[in-house]
Amino acid sequence: MRLVQQVLEIGFGILSLTGFIFYSWQAIAVKQFFSRAKIPPLNPAPPVTILVPVCGLEAGAWENWLSLCQQDYPNYNVLFGVRELSDPAVPFLKQLVQTYPYLVRWYHCPEILGVNYKISNLLQLRDYANGQIIVFVDSDIRVTPDYLATVIAPLQNPQLGVVTCGYFDHRPRGLGAALSALGRCLDFIPSILIARMLDGGLKFAVGPTIAVRSQVLTQTGAMELAKNRIGDDYRLGYEAAAAGYGVELSTYVLHNDCSGDSLGTVFGREVRWSRGIRFNRGSQYYGIGFTFGTVYSVCLVWVSGELWTLAVWAAVWGMRLFQAWICCQTMNAEKLWAWIWVLPLRDGLSFLIWLVGCFGRKVHWRGRELELEPGGYLVEK
Repeated sequence: MRLVQQVLEIGFGILSLTGFIFYSWQAIAVKQFFSRAKIPPLNPAPPVTILVPVCGLEAGAWENWLSLCQQDYPNYNVLFGVRELSDPAVPFLKQLVQTYPYLVRWYHCPEILGVNYKISNLLQLRDYANGQIIVFVDSDIRVTPDYLATVIAPLQNPQLGVVTCGYFDHRPRGLGAALSALGRCLDFIPSILIARMLDGGLKFAVGPTIAVRSQVLTQTGAMELAKNRIGDDYRLGYEAAAAGYGVELSTYVLHNDCSGDSLGTVFGREVRWSRGIRFNRGSQYYGIGFTFGTVYSVCLVWVSGELWTLAVWAAVWGMRLFQAWICCQTMNAEKLWAWIWVLPLRDGLSFLIWLVGCFGRKVHWRGRELELEPGGYLVEK
């Protein structure tokens, strides 16, 4: 029995150390990235088309869409697409066109071109886009007037083909929203920056904003390749990187209102994401298991209880809180810091979601049950 305890102590001790190192690395990566000098806007300003796939009417949709129409950018238009004319968003889209007749258009996109309905919608919208730069935007995002100019600014580098954005709820209201926001601010965005460092640049993109040169879409056929896959954002960036184009993360962090999220909503969505990562990135997914230092430090104290394990626990949690503070301060998420007391629950939930994501093939997506196959392919049940 003593031997088993010693093995567990060593194992949890090593895993606590890897977590400590990872939190330190994340803090450094976030601080360095968001401290960079701001990139000046593109001059002259190339024509840009924003494509917004719409399915249903989310809370705050009208305000979200208005924000896209109020950009400090001289040469752009916004195209919305709906699959069904009975969609409750249609009357609001008609009103938006009346309000901004020279800027906004909406289109009926009835064809089902793949299992991924979002990409099916965008493929049809793409036929109406005339911008040199195409910006894919999820319908639940609200932006500031400098959003478009800031996001596409890195594309003045001719070697870049794609720019993507991190996102989270900066002002969460409710436990579910706070859990979602903490996961994205403290784990998701920092992990993107770690991947960027390890791979010598990003090799994938993340939603809900992706700015891409029109020629890159044509050359790579990325949208066609994504229409039957989970993680369409990942695929768009992956194909661009495979074709030799750079992929960059913008310093613009999107605000995503998650006020309607329950604990079950967060769990289900993140399990879907986790399984998508496993099927898209293969064995790399299991490496995430070395990053849950706070969870392992609690396990270490539980199996041992000796004084040195309490010191390890304090060091790991201290570094985690420091990393969280760096993220909140650097990404202007001071109001999220008010929810820092939820962090133990967030870290425990993240570990559980990762474990569940190690197994299974089923995902639930907007009321549909789908199965995953190698390569991230989706099969309708």
